[in-house]
Amino acid sequence: MKSNLSKKILDKPYLLWAALFIVVPLIMVVYYAFTDKSGAFTLDNMSQISNYFPTILLSVLYGLAATAICVVIGYPFAYALSKHTVRTQRTMVLLVMLPMWMNFLIRTYSLMTILGDSGVINSALTAIGLKPVHMINTGGAVILGMVYNFLPYMILPIYSVLSKLDNSLIEAAHDLGSGSVTTFRRVILPMSLPGLLSGITMVFVPCASTFYITQKLGGGQIVLIGDVIESQFQSANNYNLGAALSFVLMILIFICLGIMNYFDDGTQDGGVVI
Repeated sequence: MKSNLSKKILDKPYLLWAALFIVVPLIMVVYYAFTDKSGAFTLDNMSQISNYFPTILLSVLYGLAATAICVVIGYPFAYALSKHTVRTQRTMVLLVMLPMWMNFLIRTYSLMTILGDSGVINSALTAIGLKPVHMINTGGAVILGMVYNFLPYMILPIYSVLSKLDNSLIEAAHDLGSGSVTTFRRVILPMSLPGLLSGITMVFVPCASTFYITQKLGGGQIVLIGDVIESQFQSANNYNLGAALSFVLMILIFICLGIMNYFDDGTQDGGVVI
């Protein structure tokens, strides 16, 4: 009995990791959300969440906009990528992952240099005799920053599923008289749905909760729920309200994961591994 227990612990060290770095932080968030500064139980923090509903709604809208753009760009790219040879797929996947090897802050700063009033784009416009365009510190710049930073998280899950798609099913659909649109709608899209939902979750959650992108590319003009939480912890020193707002994000994340798990039957294997 004891040896079996020890074997299970040794075989699954991630349980200890999950307990220390996932479960414990979640418990701390819940604790602070339902207590005051003296540690007494209270619902005041949760009652203040209604004051931030417009900010939460704005965060969701920005997250949905960025996620939709990532789907429009990422799905066709992943589908085209899955049709290439294995060698080409390895190279292209490497190129998709390459920006992720750079620091998140560096990537965001690079966009500031590109989108600035005297940045690369406006300098090029001025050089050819056109008027510069104000792009930085706008909602469009924030959404662009989200898409740029999180697009790989949309491409890779979709590609992972599409690369394992059985081509005989597509051929059978064509043999039965289905056109390209019908084949995509009735065969390809349903079978790639687990990867698509995974990509949507992996993009929407960080987009809706980001704060650094809005600070650098929004210039303080765009305030999302992540900015409010960051200010509660950093400047206002109100950990309890910050935890309550974080608790709302936790619920949103769990809802997204629940939807993803509902549609994901777990039968799809991964794609090419570098």
